[in-house]
Amino acid sequence: MSIITLTTDSGLKDHFVGALKGKIISEYPEAVIIDISHDIDPFNTAEASYIIGAAYKSFPKGTVHLIGVDAELNKENQHIVMEWNDHFFICADNGILGMLIQNTIPNKMVAINIHDRFPVDTTDLDVFVTVAAHIARGGLLNVIGKEITSIKQATELQAIVADDRNSIKGYVIYIDHFGNVVTNISKKFFLEVAKGRPYEIPMIQRRSQKKSSPIKNIWAKYSDIANASNYDIKNYEGDKLAIFNEAGFLEIAIFRSNPMNVGSASSLLGLGYRDAIVINFL
Repeated sequence: MSIITLTTDSGLKDHFVGALKGKIISEYPEAVIIDISHDIDPFNTAEASYIIGAAYKSFPKGTVHLIGVDAELNKENQHIVMEWNDHFFICADNGILGMLIQNTIPNKMVAINIHDRFPVDTTDLDVFVTVAAHIARGGLLNVIGKEITSIKQATELQAIVADDRNSIKGYVIYIDHFGNVVTNISKKFFLEVAKGRPYEIPMIQRRSQKKSSPIKNIWAKYSDIANASNYDIKNYEGDKLAIFNEAGFLEIAIFRSNPMNVGSASSLLGLGYRDAIVINFL
């Protein structure tokens, strides 16, 4: 079984996703096509990288991941394929894969160089489809590209530690369906800096610019906020909290919130994409 996943910013209103699947089946009828997401914010490479990073490990080794976000071939962004952790990623070199691997070394990377084999009206995703089918069949990367040793790294929105190592500053990179706010502060990075020290995450009500009480615990799961005392779980509905989510990143949430009627971490705390989140060590 050869699996090809799709992640794009195309949405589902238009024909693009259906046409993309049709092209894959036409090229490789045996492919199993699975959607990861088509609701990435347009050209949002940080969001695309987070979504891919959160999802790809759920798939079998050898899965091919086609990423159609900011995919246009131009003088700044070449098309690349990366083999990493026994998966294959096809993408423009626009920072998505650099953010994904976080300075680790992939198994292999190639710059796709077969564009001149296609008609002049070929789209960028048409090239990705041909490459994905080639890899899914077991084809070698060297057939469709020239080996490279480096790709673009993230130049912004990186979590950083202060010079005195008494705080970490990260940024909101994703807001999920529930309005929970995901940052780029990883659990691994937090533990390396914290070294067992107490901490707090200051919160500011952005709309009023009034300070809110800080978050002083990062829980393993949402309901742990209620397990810390003898009160009923219902008493904690609407409280803000922090967890390290299943992808391993710091997430700010409102316990059991419904963004459709009572608000969410994003709306109630006024947090949006690129907003800073700080963890202070005490």
